[in-house]
Amino acid sequence: MGPRLTIEEKRKRMMEIFHDTMEPYLLKELEKIGPKQKGIVSQTVKDVVQSLVDDNLVRCEKIGTSNYFWSFPSESALRRKTRLRDLEREIAAMEAKQTELNESVEQAMLGREQTGERAGLAEELAEIEALWTSQQAELRQFEECDPVLMAQKKTHTAIAKDAANRWTDNIFIIQGWVRDKFSMDPADFNKHFGIPADFDNL
Repeated sequence: MGPRLTIEEKRKRMMEIFHDTMEPYLLKELEKIGPKQKGIVSQTVKDVVQSLVDDNLVRCEKIGTSNYFWSFPSESALRRKTRLRDLEREIAAMEAKQTELNESVEQAMLGREQTGERAGLAEELAEIEALWTSQQAELRQFEECDPVLMAQKKTHTAIAKDAANRWTDNIFIIQGWVRDKFSMDPADFNKHFGIPADFDNL
């Protein structure tokens, strides 16, 4: 018995079936072909195909009483490139938002006492970091796509990470300022503004 395949390896091999033959298949046909040609356990074929359909990498159409599945290389490449462009736009928007938040923090630190505005900024930072983490996971699914686009994406992601880390540093600066000016313990500061105990640079 060969090594167990990860879900991504199964997805990749299933896409090879579609792209190598460029033919539509019934699910029961894929459940026979998958184990025989690609080593995909028959019981997992349905979930693998459905995950590809959910990600718009495989199309599913009902013809008569049967569901047919197919994916052509040109369609798949176009969808991946479109999604990559969307991610680039989303990251660019995140970078602009982070710049805006950085400027807001700098203004908030100019001799002002602690206000609810800073708590709101911390909450926005947490949302941006969560979105960044989610997009990082999605980007890993495109590692074998267009090498040029992926290189650009990695560069943009690194920029976004640096920006997020700068914002995190600003939060630490504010925390230190509040500690020195109001003798507030950092743990109390984090609790008051909903900042997790393991909050740190990415």
